[in-house]
Amino acid sequence: MAQNGDAPFHMLNEAAIAAAELRRDPYDYTFIDHVLPPDQKEPVLADAPEINWRGSYGLPDLKYGPKFGLVIEDLLSDRFRHLVEKKFNIDLSDKPPCIVMMGNTTGAYNEGYAHPDSKHKIITVLVGFSAEWPYERGKLRVLRSSDREDCAFEFSPVYGNMLMFRVGDNSWHGFLPQKGKRMSLQLCYVDSKSYVRKEYLRHSASAWAKSYLLTRKIIEWAPRKLKVFG
Repeated sequence: MAQNGDAPFHMLNEAAIAAAELRRDPYDYTFIDHVLPPDQKEPVLADAPEINWRGSYGLPDLKYGPKFGLVIEDLLSDRFRHLVEKKFNIDLSDKPPCIVMMGNTTGAYNEGYAHPDSKHKIITVLVGFSAEWPYERGKLRVLRSSDREDCAFEFSPVYGNMLMFRVGDNSWHGFLPQKGKRMSLQLCYVDSKSYVRKEYLRHSASAWAKSYLLTRKIIEWAPRKLKVFG
């Protein structure tokens, strides 16, 4: 669904993205609020995927309506990639995008664990789609270390918030467990199309497993280090 060429955005606030400050402590990241039009909140969220369980789901497994589809089209466009390239002074022309979404958190101990992201990822972009997030916990934390309390910045997953960061050995992030309707989208520019295929296949298998009560329980009980499905 990628846009052709450099067509204007349907939904994204280009000026806000371009103007956002690149912060370098503890690693390169930038935050943009109101990246989506406030007056489109209700129709976009009405067209967003319905995700009823925990974990992440790949774009090919998501069903959504036209208003949300316009946001996806913007995110997959060359125009958006050029903004990201300029922000981080990087060439992403041969780095394909991969999109997954999270819809809920259960408050389980193994959610939100601190990690720096896969070495296959180059830039990670997060967009909030929660109607609200009234909790202190559950906000994504830009971390200075693997300690989830060692926080430099917090990102609330509400509609229209965007966080981008450069992935590296020190790009630690995570959140404190909190049960709630936590809708957020993750777009990553990655090192190969084969990695995109692998990720979508893995998330498809996960979505299938979560459609059955027994396998849902197994996934819920499994320790994070033993888990196959996210």
